[in-house]
Amino acid sequence: MEIIRVLQIGMGPLGVKIASFIEERKGIATVAVVDNNPELVGKSLTSLNNNLKTNLTIKASISEAIKEVNPDVAILTTVSDMERISPQIEEIISHNVPVVSTCEELSYPWITSPTLSDKIDALAKAKNVAVVGTGVNPGFLMDALPAFMTSVSQHVEKVTVKRFQNAAFRRIPFQRKIGAGLTVEEFELRKKSKVLRHVGLTESMHLIASSLGWKLDRTIDEINPVLAENKITTSDLEIAEGDARGVNQVGSGFINGEEKITLIFQAAIGEESTYDEIEIIGDPNINSRIEGGVNGDVATCAITINATKQILRASSGLKTMADLPLVTFFE
Repeated sequence: MEIIRVLQIGMGPLGVKIASFIEERKGIATVAVVDNNPELVGKSLTSLNNNLKTNLTIKASISEAIKEVNPDVAILTTVSDMERISPQIEEIISHNVPVVSTCEELSYPWITSPTLSDKIDALAKAKNVAVVGTGVNPGFLMDALPAFMTSVSQHVEKVTVKRFQNAAFRRIPFQRKIGAGLTVEEFELRKKSKVLRHVGLTESMHLIASSLGWKLDRTIDEINPVLAENKITTSDLEIAEGDARGVNQVGSGFINGEEKITLIFQAAIGEESTYDEIEIIGDPNINSRIEGGVNGDVATCAITINATKQILRASSGLKTMADLPLVTFFE
């Protein structure tokens, strides 16, 4: 198999980790990197991580990078929302390059961002390339995986997914995203401004529903702080007793007033019980639990890289992980 040539866009902690993972593979290589942060432009990848051997220089322009290296696929790790990422995707596909992105809202955007979704889908089809949003969650654990598990079901009554994780082992941007270290008042203010939440529960509910042929009447996404019972000190944070050590978020999807999908996400510093659990009520009943949970940072990087192989085989347009050929590890 020929080596997959990747253009990486967005060289924050996630982008750098993906670059290091790519270096460990035989069938894929980063051939160019782009970031719009003026403090990074002109620097080498090695300067961001001494362990990286790929000494590429970070460029500011997506179009210039594509014209210079002619990549097979772009890995886009910049922002979480459709409004800001759509222009980036449009620029990439205008050069006939398919896109794998970690943008959470891109995982199933047709309900929450129908106009932008339709535009990206039309442009991708016109350029004969595919676009997908993926990650460990959304993109796998709380949507694609439970949807796939129903492949052995004769009947499905309800799908419940629980993801509990100790955020002490996640990267700092993630810890900040879940509100670790904030007072209750600060937590509520950020919740109201919608900057503090796990992005993707709504998209995950719609991905599951769509895969099962269900149409949700409404969804609810409730967010509350997980409070520290004692003072917590980590290498990066100091959390006072009574302050938030993380977030509890519950997504509920309804059909004719009946709750058919429940997604429970809790990520907090010092979480005692870490696991991922899927329960399918139907025929047969299925319960699957991963003790210790799946490491989010490792899994997000890995699934993003692994999806590049199948995005090249996918039909054109805006896709979900349920639409792609089965994504697996490759060397």
